[in-house]
This record gives sequence, C-alpha cells and structure tokens, in this order.
Amino acid sequence: MELATFNQFLAAAVKNGASDIHFKVGTAPALRVNGQLLPVKVPALQPEDTQRIARHLLASSRYKGTLEELQDWDASYPLEGVGRFRANIYRNKGHLGAILRSIPLVIPDFQKLGLPRVLEKLSQEERGLILVTGVTGSGKSSTLAAMVNYINQHYRKHIVTIEDPIEFVHEDRFSRVMQREVGPDTPDFSKALRAAMRQDPDVILVGEMRDAETIEIALKAAETGHLVLSTVHTQDAYRTINRIIGVFPPEAQTGVRLRLSENLKGSVSQRLLPHASGKGRVVAAEIMVSNLSVTEFVKDASRTHEIKDFIERNHDILGTQSFDQHLVQLLRAGQITVEVAKEASSNPSDFERALAFE
Repeated sequence: MELATFNQFLAAAVKNGASDIHFKVGTAPALRVNGQLLPVKVPALQPEDTQRIARHLLASSRYKGTLEELQDWDASYPLEGVGRFRANIYRNKGHLGAILRSIPLVIPDFQKLGLPRVLEKLSQEERGLILVTGVTGSGKSSTLAAMVNYINQHYRKHIVTIEDPIEFVHEDRFSRVMQREVGPDTPDFSKALRAAMRQDPDVILVGEMRDAETIEIALKAAETGHLVLSTVHTQDAYRTINRIIGVFPPEAQTGVRLRLSENLKGSVSQRLLPHASGKGRVVAAEIMVSNLSVTEFVKDASRTHEIKDFIERNHDILGTQSFDQHLVQLLRAGQITVEVAKEASSNPSDFERALAFE
C-alpha cells in the first residue's frame, strides 16, 4: 500500500467514524465503527502491503532497527487535516501487522463527551490526585484531554503532560502546555515525572500509573502542591483504590493508603456503550468526589467498600454518580436501550427492580 493510498484510506476511515483501523496479512483491513469490527470490501492484504504500512508508520519514529527485527512497537502518526493516530505495529505468524487508534484534531469538551459539569469543579482543584479509569478503549484519553483543555482555557498555569505516545495536541491558551512523549523526549514515565518536579509545574498529566515507582512519584507531586491527573485500568473507584495500594509490598501498603486518602480528590470510571440509534457510542461514568467521608473510607481498608453507597447517596449534594444512576439518566434521555442498560449495570436484577419503581 503506497503512502498516498494509505493516507487516503485513513482519511476515509475517519470520515466513516472509525475509532480503530486494523491491518493484518491474509485479510482485508477492518474498521471498528460504533464498537463493531467491520471488514472493508477490498482485497486481502499481502505481506508486502503490511511491510509498506509499517515503513510509513516508522518513518518519523525513533525505531532504529530493521523491519526483520521488529516484533512490537508503538508509534504516533500525524495526518494533516485528518488527525493523529496511535499505532501499534506487531508481528503475527511471522508477518507484520498494525492497529491504529484515531485521535481527533478537535479536543472534546465535557459536554460533547456527555460528562457532567462536576468535572469542571474537579479540574479547578489546586492540588491532589484525580484518576480516570476504565478498560482499554473506554475514552480515558479523551476525558483527560478535556480536563487539560478546560484548565488551559480558564487558568494561567504550567501544564506538563507525559504520554506514550502523545495523542491530543494542546496549543497554549491561558496556560502553557509542555507535552513530552516517552521515547523521543524522555526514557520512561518515572524519569519524566522526576524531571517534571523541577520544571515549575502546576498540573502534571501522567498517561498511565504503570508501576509502584510512578505511583510513588505521582503521590509525592500531589503532596507537594501539584494537581496530578492520570489513568488506571480499573472498573470503578473501589477497585481503583485497591489496585493502587496493591501495587506496593504489604509492609508499605498502610502508608500508601494513608497518603492516597489525603490526596485523592476524585475519580471518573467510564465505559462506552452503543447509542440507541445504532450510530456512535455514549459514555456511562461513575464519578466520585472526595470529602472527609471518602478520606476515611480510603484510609480504613475495612470501610473502603462503603464508597459505592457514598457515591449513590451524594448525587444531589456533591455531583457524584454511580454507573447505575447514570444508566438510568441515559435510558430516560433515549440514548441507550433497556437491554444495553441492563447488560451494563453493576447488578442487572437490582437495576431491573429499580426500573420497575420509576
């Protein structure tokens, strides 16, 4: 696939609403549209096709080896007038393949993402830790980009992002935004985080909490007066807290739990669900906003499970919401079907009984 053809294909995929684009030897390219993986009606790709695609993706990459040596590699691919793509090049049965995630040119805001205005309040925090969680492909990067964009448009701050790779590109508005990519700009998250502490930051975005060292430095940054934004691959606030603490050895967990309780300002845990119209997807989100009660729940391992009830009870007071509460809102608004809501609910039988009393 020649470069011009490749770029035209990517542009057409984005125009047709593809979130991901798959290139694999022996099959036609496939597009993920509205959550479904759909084959494109073109001939199956040959090994030389995916080799050319890999070369296109690696042209501006830091990769120094040969195609024959390549097994797995992450790269970003900008396409003027279309957007950016986060690419993973891999080897399958000896052949090269690639999967690209489309990153829009326009940074979404909370309203466009379907997220409540309480996220504006969270974005106004001066210090502490805010986590966006969910499985791969649940829109975490978009939510983080919306938070950075909100701060950038309303406050004069220095924002440092550490990403692998850079996805949404932020231009300076009221704030100054410095975006660093693991690989070209810094060797890894932990080294970039340590350096960020010497770069006069107000806000630090860490693409992912991957290990104990990164979490430790992020907590230290939050403790020393910075707002830290990051992601964790967990399903809800309760699991997020346990995952972070569980990364550390048992003898360190009590101290980490105390530090997390004092610095966690909120979490957004999200899932993408098919829209009732059959076109596009909508975000269902659990949102936790911390207060003295949450601090106690995080600090005391025997009470951490109480966070779920706290979230449900404080919707009108703090703007918190459970997944099931948001599912009811989406269902009332006609954005999702009853079947989708039941399937996505935390407890389908309880959710069905709740609907019966609506």
